[in-house]
Amino acid sequence: MKGTGILKRYRAALAALVALVAFMIAFPDLAPKAGASLLDQVKTMLLVIPPIFLLLGLLDAWVPRETMMKFMGPGSGIKGPILGFVLGSVAAGPLYGAFPVAAVLMKKGASFSNILIFIGAWSTTKIPMLLFEMKALGYRFALSRLAADIVGIAAIALALKAAVPKKEVERMYENAGKIDMPQKGNQ
Repeated sequence: MKGTGILKRYRAALAALVALVAFMIAFPDLAPKAGASLLDQVKTMLLVIPPIFLLLGLLDAWVPRETMMKFMGPGSGIKGPILGFVLGSVAAGPLYGAFPVAAVLMKKGASFSNILIFIGAWSTTKIPMLLFEMKALGYRFALSRLAADIVGIAAIALALKAAVPKKEVERMYENAGKIDMPQKGNQ
């Protein structure tokens, strides 16, 4: 029965693999490009994911829950959204790296709206992108986009907080609490 659980858990990945193989059979002239693209994406993930998980382990081990609650918890006031925004803006890596970090923030007691702000900032307000825009498109454009992003991130976070049922948010926090980062001696 354990084998069917694994198949069920990874059915989307298996379906994508079957689709890729079918594509490569149907279009053999594009198969080398598709294979090269797949390998490039796997290589990128292997370069990005380990540092993110290393940082997650450090965050989990070094930052006490009480500290996270103070700075990003429900009673953090304006500090929470600002810290979520700053953490998301200075983070490196693609958006899929934000979700394990968000899970650890949940485990540590960060509020749902601050986590949404963190994810929104990670996806749209990277500092290197802002610097590039300032140089390539001018300060006026870059700062206007940043201001619009800040307002948009806050509005989306508030809208999602209002729209997502409390039971669903509780379920997410419950699942995040099940994350077990390796502790010293458990490795």
